[in-house]
Amino acid sequence: MKVELRDIHKHYGAVRANDGVSLTLAPGTIHGILGENGAGKSTLMKVLAGYTARTRGEILVDGETVDGGTPREAARLGIAMLYQEPMDYPQFSVIENFMTGLSRGLSRRETFFRQQLDSLSRRFRFALDPDRSARDLTPGERQQLELLRLIARGIEVLILDEPTTGISGEQQEALFDALRALAAEGKTVVLVSHKLRDAEALCDRVTVLRNGKVTGTVEKPFSQDRILELMFGALPEPAPRRDVSPGEEVLSVEGLRGTGGRAGLEPVSLRFCRRETVALAGLEGSGQELFLRMAGGLVRPAGGVIRLFGREARGGDARLFRKSGVTFLPASRLEEGLVPGLTIGEHVALLEDRGGFFVSRRESLNRSREKIRRFRILGSPETTVENLSGGNQQRLLLSFLSERSQILLLEHPTRGLDVDSARWTWRRLEDARHEGATILFISSDMDEILSAAGRVLVFFNGRVVLDKRRDETDGTAIGEAMVGKAGASAAGGGNGGAAG
Repeated sequence: MKVELRDIHKHYGAVRANDGVSLTLAPGTIHGILGENGAGKSTLMKVLAGYTARTRGEILVDGETVDGGTPREAARLGIAMLYQEPMDYPQFSVIENFMTGLSRGLSRRETFFRQQLDSLSRRFRFALDPDRSARDLTPGERQQLELLRLIARGIEVLILDEPTTGISGEQQEALFDALRALAAEGKTVVLVSHKLRDAEALCDRVTVLRNGKVTGTVEKPFSQDRILELMFGALPEPAPRRDVSPGEEVLSVEGLRGTGGRAGLEPVSLRFCRRETVALAGLEGSGQELFLRMAGGLVRPAGGVIRLFGREARGGDARLFRKSGVTFLPASRLEEGLVPGLTIGEHVALLEDRGGFFVSRRESLNRSREKIRRFRILGSPETTVENLSGGNQQRLLLSFLSERSQILLLEHPTRGLDVDSARWTWRRLEDARHEGATILFISSDMDEILSAAGRVLVFFNGRVVLDKRRDETDGTAIGEAMVGKAGASAAGGGNGGAAG
């Protein structure tokens, strides 16, 4: 079954998750959809599987335009998606889950489905006990169960979303063998992934998305450099390293680990010194967001030790971390950083620390006007924060930084900003660094990483796979590490050192 996507658009307000995407999925092939965080690959596949309504564009099956606007309609056409978190019922047994969606309208007895499950399990080398409770299955076994159920439903186009996350090597090998067998039978397999290793091992061709657009389709054998260029753009060379005097250690972690996100965080030991600027790179859910929030006291670790200025700090106590000089600025400015409905002046008043319940309206207005002037915010004290542009919201957040802020933890500090606002933001952060602050920031922008950081940490699947000074690495090595291609020597010990 040949599937064509023509000029697919999916808009969420002003955000264009898919912006005119066209591609063809040929029968009997395994087609990879690659891209970094926010590239639009998962949105595109949800459109194809009927879970997300497209804004406009056409879907064609064997040359005929189809609707496919709901999961049921897509399944009727033979299209289904196996998500990273399989859709099963934990309270049901394996056989009961397998029968879900198959036995409706059929008079066949359970014996028939047991025989069908057994036949498919042996065919693909899956060891599934039909009477076992689904809640007792490993992630890989749950994936196998859902895959067999979809095969039994007669699916012709199978979409898999990050299928190798959280499964064992043996289960991955069995999954890949099964997918190759399905392609050999003429079915179409679509692999959504950020792992080059998986794409190279499995795919016949890959299509790369960036910023909601197709940047290219590459046939096997793949050029790794070409795919990285399509994913991240032309990889820039690092800017000349700026000299800076190394300072004393201000933050360290030992054996820090935790759960959350896609991969959690495996035990990591790192140290950071005064006046360092450290980029935390990695695709979404690789562990960098969790690490940064643990370092800011917002998330309690599952284990390990955090030390601030040589003293052990209790994880999960954000107030204690703030009092110690740690400031966290989230990527979601309105959802976490600011209070919608309140004005600039009211935000400034909330931050007043006068030791009582009341603040002077006149003083708050004067302080608001001073912040607006100093930080070039296009607004007035009476402007509500949701009516500010993204750049002005970021300027307002930066205006809240206290002189006591000694460690700045930033999630995507320039995401969504125009060039001028981004440059202005980094000038303010550089001022803070030269005054003694340590900066840790998350970014998926290679230009920003190489131009702003003095040290780069790359997270992949919950581990730090690269820890290098900026003048010891380049965009290619960072990009490879982000997609799981880091060499054994890339991590550099994970202890870190001062860098500008």
